Amino acid sequence: MIERFETFTTNIASIYKNIVKIKKYEMNKIGLKGTHVTCMNFLNNSPEGLTAAEICVLAKENKAGISRVLADLLEQGLVEYVNAEDTSDKRKYRAKVILTPKGISYAQKVNAAINNAVSFGGSDLSDETRTVFYSALKTISANLEQYCDELERNDEHE
Repeated sequence: MIERFETFTTNIASIYKNIVKIKKYEMNKIGLKGTHVTCMNFLNNSPEGLTAAEICVLAKENKAGISRVLADLLEQGLVEYVNAEDTSDKRKYRAKVILTPKGISYAQKVNAAINNAVSFGGSDLSDETRTVFYSALKTISANLEQYCDELERNDEHE
């Protein structure tokens, strides 16, 4: 069991570190930061727009981090708020955000970089192995999330 833990955690940590490096390298080429990747990807996949709250849930990121990313993207003219007359911080969090035409162009570059990295990372896997891997990864993630929720609930009752 300990060996499985070590194998799992060291490989997940290694994958995460490499993802951070790839994001940084690829985004530097187009003048963005690695933190922009996830947000741009979700917005590109949702042309009708997303609220900051929805992006937080999808990206599993905190409100402050997503707010900073959106502020950066807004400043660079890559996103805009839709139908938001009042753009105070509270209202922005609930307003839909969409990519601008410039943002769509950048998102296409982001998606090309994502596709290259994902293809390279899984290049030695068969379709069947890839399907099993992602299914297992999703299950482990959901189970660990449930385990953490239970830990938090137990902590509240003590």
